Amino acid sequence: MLKWLIGLGVALVLFVTAVSVGGYFFINSAKGKELMQSFKPGTKAKEVRLVAVERGLLIKTVSAPGVIEPETNVKISAQVSARITALPFRAGDHVKAGDVVCRLDSVDLKARVDSAMARLAATKARIGGVKAELMRAQAEFGRAKELFDSGDTPKSDLERAEATYLQSLSSRDTLDAEIMSSEADVVAAQKDLDNTVMISPIDGVMTTLNAEVGELVVVGTLNTPGSIIMEIADLSRMLLKAQVDETNIKPVKPGQKARIYTPYDPDGELTGTVGRINLKREVNQADGTGFFEVEIRVDVPEGTTLLSGLTANTEIEVEIFDGVLKIPSQAVLDRRVDELPKEVSDSSSIIDTSKVFARIVFVDNGGKALAKPVSIGPSDLTHTVILAGLDPTDRVVAGPFRELTALKNDILIVDADEAAAKREQDRLAKANGKTVPPATDKTPANASTETQAATADEPATTEAKKTEEAAAPASGGF
Repeated sequence: MLKWLIGLGVALVLFVTAVSVGGYFFINSAKGKELMQSFKPGTKAKEVRLVAVERGLLIKTVSAPGVIEPETNVKISAQVSARITALPFRAGDHVKAGDVVCRLDSVDLKARVDSAMARLAATKARIGGVKAELMRAQAEFGRAKELFDSGDTPKSDLERAEATYLQSLSSRDTLDAEIMSSEADVVAAQKDLDNTVMISPIDGVMTTLNAEVGELVVVGTLNTPGSIIMEIADLSRMLLKAQVDETNIKPVKPGQKARIYTPYDPDGELTGTVGRINLKREVNQADGTGFFEVEIRVDVPEGTTLLSGLTANTEIEVEIFDGVLKIPSQAVLDRRVDELPKEVSDSSSIIDTSKVFARIVFVDNGGKALAKPVSIGPSDLTHTVILAGLDPTDRVVAGPFRELTALKNDILIVDADEAAAKREQDRLAKANGKTVPPATDKTPANASTETQAATADEPATTEAKKTEEAAAPASGGF
């Protein structure tokens, strides 16, 4: 019995020794150190997106929505009321200047022309009789004047002859006026007849056709618009009529370049040049905001047809900065001055202590986040110019946003892409049963240290394994 108790004690001592030796080597291994570090608050590196400070071009833009319309757009409407008899072209067809695009029923209007010409002929036919009567009255008046001058006739005969002459003269002038009126009626009737044939005034494309053969078109009045039969537009010269908000209109000038984006080609981009700027403020009926209409001449690529009325958005290049330091705008943060580390606020001449907030950027400082106060310049949609506070060699923390909001000075950080590549490398190595190769230059410093520690611990782990094997026979023999 004593022999069994002694054997049990020896086995227990060997077991405790093996566990202690194994635990010692595990704690000093890479995995053990990583496990112990995980229990310490603030020691796990945050995975962030690090980007290098760029030096290059930044273009400040003004964005605005708008509609693309042809520079020349002709609306053809009826000038006489009649039924359509022919429409040679359909919507989408190309037409040339002078092509007949619509014909109206001309029977009634041709009859009006004939009637006006007949009235003119009848009026002219009366001219001979009126002239003869005028000549007779004029001769009678001449003889009466001679007789009155010689005292052979009383003054009443002279006055009667003069009145007859003046009446004949008036009849002749009235007839001349009637002839002119009849000629005008003929011209008007002929014009109405000519308006039954409509021709295209420009080279272009028929973009809209609002009527069909057999329909009656009417002429517009003061309060009622006439029938617009069709629209013809020159689609080779297009304008973007952009609505620039009144708060952004000041830097917009004629001649500035613009980039144009349309849903017609979501992956494409058009260019244009600012032309006319409307000087009258207009109001958006949807939300009540004020805007100024800016016409941008669109550079239509060869072989491309833009649709009339297409909605678009534009970015007008109002200022260009070349050779400046710039970083993603999300990396620029506003932090309270009193929350910044004292060494950061005291060592920076950029921070204005009279203000509550200061603009900072976190940079990578040997695996730790370092807050740097910065002075910023203009921004575009994605980047911000840095006037002072950063070095061209810095790598700034640009995301993700959830990490940026909680980031503080001296917190451990690691590039998310590099960390993901390291995890993938470890996974592949484990799957292949191979030792992870030494860290490369792209591997974070803390990851490299852990890999070296794991390699250094391999002999110690082997020695612990031998100790356990030596202890096994003694236990079994006992």
